[in-house]
Amino acid sequence: MRVLVVEDEKKLAASLKRGLEADGFAVDLALTGDDGLWMAREHDYDAIVLDIMLPGMSGYRICATLRDEGDWAPILMLTAKEGEYDEAEALDTGADDFLRKPFSHLVLVARLRALIRRGASQRPSVLQADDLVVHPAQRRCLRGEVEIELTSREFSVLEYLIQNVGSVVSKQDILDHVWDYDFDGDPNIVEVYVRHLRRKIDEPFACESIQTVRGAGYRFRIGHRTDTGIQ
Repeated sequence: MRVLVVEDEKKLAASLKRGLEADGFAVDLALTGDDGLWMAREHDYDAIVLDIMLPGMSGYRICATLRDEGDWAPILMLTAKEGEYDEAEALDTGADDFLRKPFSHLVLVARLRALIRRGASQRPSVLQADDLVVHPAQRRCLRGEVEIELTSREFSVLEYLIQNVGSVVSKQDILDHVWDYDFDGDPNIVEVYVRHLRRKIDEPFACESIQTVRGAGYRFRIGHRTDTGIQ
């Protein structure tokens, strides 16, 4: 899941990025209101974490502008202010939730996941294809009764593939959704993670869930087992 964090306190912004990435999110940062609005317009985010007090454009104005433009990405507003009027104004301008500083990282992640589930019907709390079950909130993956250990990045790639079961997704689609938008490394890193996933979720179970579509990308399939010959 790809998240935009708009926060002008550099230490807090860096801490949020590290923490959210450890929980499997791809995170982009903006340190000013103007940059935050530009990034929100230019890229597709699953959620936005938005501070209220920002250099340039305030969080209130960013939120109201995005809503006026028809952008309904879930927005979680942050503020160091006390008082119910700030919370009311945040919600009135179109924010989906409100969190006052200092806050628990655990609570922040839980609220983000709840907003994403409510804001996008294609993100149910449990993803399943055949006997492969993925629990995004708990970061758990099971094939039948067997729990499979995945790294955060492996889990994020699998989550994206299974969300698009039956459809072909390109390497660039996966990079855009799982890595930061400014990733400038070798795009073949996607192949590496797909190989890792096949070794963990398919080969031990005589399955062939992840199909390579030559020249196009990958497709997550159901009903493909090497031991039965099902194709």
